[in-house]
Amino acid sequence: MKFPPQLLLVLATLLWGGNFVIGRAVTGDIPPVTLAFLRWCVAFMIFLPIAYSRTKQEWSMIKAHWPAVIMMAMTGVACFNTLVYIGLHSTTSINASLMNSSTPIIIYILSFIFLKERLSKFQLFGTALSLTGVAFIISGGSLESLLAFSFNKGDLIVLVAVVCWGVYSLLVKQYAGRLPGYSTFLVTIALGALMLLPFTIYELTTTSAEIVWSFSTISAILYVGIAASIVAFLSWNTGVIALGANKASIYLNFIPLFATIFAVLFIGEDLRIAQVIGGLAVICGVILSNKK
Repeated sequence: MKFPPQLLLVLATLLWGGNFVIGRAVTGDIPPVTLAFLRWCVAFMIFLPIAYSRTKQEWSMIKAHWPAVIMMAMTGVACFNTLVYIGLHSTTSINASLMNSSTPIIIYILSFIFLKERLSKFQLFGTALSLTGVAFIISGGSLESLLAFSFNKGDLIVLVAVVCWGVYSLLVKQYAGRLPGYSTFLVTIALGALMLLPFTIYELTTTSAEIVWSFSTISAILYVGIAASIVAFLSWNTGVIALGANKASIYLNFIPLFATIFAVLFIGEDLRIAQVIGGLAVICGVILSNKK
């Protein structure tokens, strides 16, 4: 059965929106680094039979760009979600998902700094608007907090996570024609999990953090490992191939929408006016920066 690409893109963003809420919901039951590690272990086991034969055939291509693959594993797999899960211990899933929407703006900034790409006037205006929105979100709409640099620690950690995802996305863009998608993803999952292993052992052995095993904890691990990783990845890639990257990127704005709905309905978060104003500024900035 063939699904419409638009439906697949919406499905991917719905699952990614749920990832923020799940990460917040299980903060008391499973430590953040351990959650990230188990997520990628589950994802690897599910994705291995799907991509193994391709990886064997395309291994020489991956080996030829080994430094880039390692950097992708570090930023996109090991760092991004781990930092998001750590940040969610101190901030709301709504805040985290709204700041995640600024990823395209972070990519424009990184491209300008490292690749010397020129920004159009729409990208400049969009970047300024989105960054203003991010500042509004992390300050809670308080000018005093902004001037005093008094921010929520969790918000700042999520912001670092978004920068990591921006670096990862830039690498994916740069090596799109040289690195195969599925096999590269499988290898980065394996490498990212290996990078997280020592930190997971440290977290479980030297801190008071421990896993509270229950149906909800196991369900959360399976959700982030299968639905938010593999199903979302396959759905997104299929949709992007069918519609093109530019049209597909607009669908990313559904992530904070779904995250907000899930957070309000299932874990009792409140939607504040500062989040609405800041989120709209971020999303409008992204849409403006995509304008030709």
